[in-house]
Amino acid sequence: MKGSLLIHELFRQALLRHTSPYAAVDSVTGTVQSAFGSLTGSTGDKVQGDTKQDKAHAEHDASQATVKLPGATVTSSGATTDDPDRSAGSWNQTAGSAKETVGNVLGVESLKKSGRDQNLEGQQQEAKGQLNDLGSGFADRVSGTVGGAVASVTGNTSAEAEYQKQHDVGKTQQRGAEHDIQKQAEA
Repeated sequence: MKGSLLIHELFRQALLRHTSPYAAVDSVTGTVQSAFGSLTGSTGDKVQGDTKQDKAHAEHDASQATVKLPGATVTSSGATTDDPDRSAGSWNQTAGSAKETVGNVLGVESLKKSGRDQNLEGQQQEAKGQLNDLGSGFADRVSGTVGGAVASVTGNTSAEAEYQKQHDVGKTQQRGAEHDIQKQAEA
């Protein structure tokens, strides 16, 4: 029982240090493996544990790097994504605002109303895309983390790589939506 409490505490502390659950799993696994290697005198286990901890720190640092471009979010892992409703909604807002402005200048009430309606529809469409990216991004990150941890324990490196890709795409979706939402909140 004490061993499981120790691992639970290590995992809790790792989650506090790392924003990525995958990095937290690597950090805990590395810590346990390194400690096991030290206790048993196994240099190989200690080195592998230290390597996993280094990987966790590198993953954490890399996970903070995100570039937001029009219509896409790119992370250091190379994953790129944005829900199509986000860019279409943004375009509809811009076109709607332009119509509304032209309607105001020319005094054409129907054009002004059409522009206002298109702008509102664009806002709703963009928000729907952001929610889709947040929800599916979070789900993919969790599934990728759990699946990757299981694959790592079972030694299935190809499955571990696939789960890592799933995690990275989810992270990209989530970070892109968070970036846009934060930008809108500041405006």
